Amino acid sequence: MKPTLLVLAAGMGSRYGGLKQLDGLGPNGETIMDYSIFDAIRTGFGKVVFVIRHAFEKDFTEKVISKYKNAIHTEIVFQELNSLPEGYALNPERVKPWGTNHAILVAKDAVHEPFAVINADDFYGKESFQILADALQKLNDKNDQYCMVGYRLGNTLSESGHVSRGVCSTDKKNHLTTVVEHYEVQRKGNVVVFKNQETGNFDEIDENLPVSMNMWGFTTDYFTHSEADFKTFLKDNVDNIKAEYGIPTMVNKLIQSKTATIEVMTTPCKWFGVTYKEDRDSVVAKIESLIKEGVYPSKLF
Repeated sequence: MKPTLLVLAAGMGSRYGGLKQLDGLGPNGETIMDYSIFDAIRTGFGKVVFVIRHAFEKDFTEKVISKYKNAIHTEIVFQELNSLPEGYALNPERVKPWGTNHAILVAKDAVHEPFAVINADDFYGKESFQILADALQKLNDKNDQYCMVGYRLGNTLSESGHVSRGVCSTDKKNHLTTVVEHYEVQRKGNVVVFKNQETGNFDEIDENLPVSMNMWGFTTDYFTHSEADFKTFLKDNVDNIKAEYGIPTMVNKLIQSKTATIEVMTTPCKWFGVTYKEDRDSVVAKIESLIKEGVYPSKLF
């Protein structure tokens, strides 16, 4: 059974501005997402499920989905503030999206096989998709054995400003033990630093540490775990209109309770994306370079 690719595309880029998932960066107007879909197809994925919002369904269908109709089976699911379990009401003051693990949950009826999760606006690289596809193929008859592709921290920085990164710790078996969010990560001179939230100082951090760029591999039992935990999350945060239900929240709980293991697989690829408007020209140049090297054709679909 071929794995499914779940693409998280419901977010708007607050720092970048506009619907950056639809920004054409390749020579024929290809989006970063197009390169991910192309890589997924050639590394063995059988279906793509997109998580979007109703507000831009028309644009998304016309500009994105139409490209893939002869290349791979696609489905759309919707993440909205009122996408809640039965019996749970939305606080009318809530405006902040529920987070990335909530985005996974809304896809539970569309995914029936081992699946990968990625962000729509991150470039991951062919080797990363191959690593993940190969791992997911081995999980067809297994539960509670998940995986993620970990990037070298130094390969995930923006040239235009600071970023937040989930720094991963692993045990001797390369199983994930924690994901800890680090803020204002940036290169200063010859070192990489982050802002220590307790002291306010910028501390040096090893740029070879693995970080999560939201490239995960799960089996469908992950939906069951998440569905139960999301109800607990809603009860615990009934008065917190800014609480976010992210993938690291769920993953850390599964690890700490020894419910599941998550293998961290390393990739040689360099991540890139448009975090800031100033990143755009750099991303265009990197895509041009990959086309010249023969990694991608000049026209994908």
